[in-house]
Amino acid sequence: MAVWRFDAARSSAQAMTDAPVAPPLKAVFLDRDGVLNIDHGYVFDPARLEWIDGAREAVAAMTKAGLKVLVVTNQSGIGRGYFDEAAMDRFHDAMQDQLAEFGGQINAFYYSPFHETAIVEAYRVADHPDRKPNPGMVLRGLAEWNLQPEEAVIIGDRHIDIEAGNRAGMPGYLFKGGNLRAFVAQVLGDRVPELK
Repeated sequence: MAVWRFDAARSSAQAMTDAPVAPPLKAVFLDRDGVLNIDHGYVFDPARLEWIDGAREAVAAMTKAGLKVLVVTNQSGIGRGYFDEAAMDRFHDAMQDQLAEFGGQINAFYYSPFHETAIVEAYRVADHPDRKPNPGMVLRGLAEWNLQPEEAVIIGDRHIDIEAGNRAGMPGYLFKGGNLRAFVAQVLGDRVPELK
């Protein structure tokens, strides 16, 4: 970013360079279990959907601020045969319905059913590019929403979430619990004042 200084003696302005300023934030990638909903372990039944404190309000605030909200979630329970993709879709539909009551929306869910010990053979893959900490889901989200990495951030509750974002070229924020709305205000409020 150039900062202009007026030199009265010369009656001209000259540019002084400052540290680069991040471009406007356009999207937030979120892990699901442990960030949006309480992680009971392989959660897929809408009746067991329990929100993290402030999660619905955080998504609503991001939606109202014009940000894309993109979920990236490892769901090895599908590959392990604990539930199928239709059950996961029902869970996500329930999330969307409850978020809508707060004015929030998740623009896309990206999930990885892969795991090296999956019993469903199609999903038995060691180190699949989509399984975090690999950045495959994040890279797909960037491409599908026409985003540059510097226009996005990732929030997760595990280091593998942050690593996936970092490997895709974006900063990450580790959510260690508490109120997600307050956390979003703290880590993103300077970049997006509507989130303060």
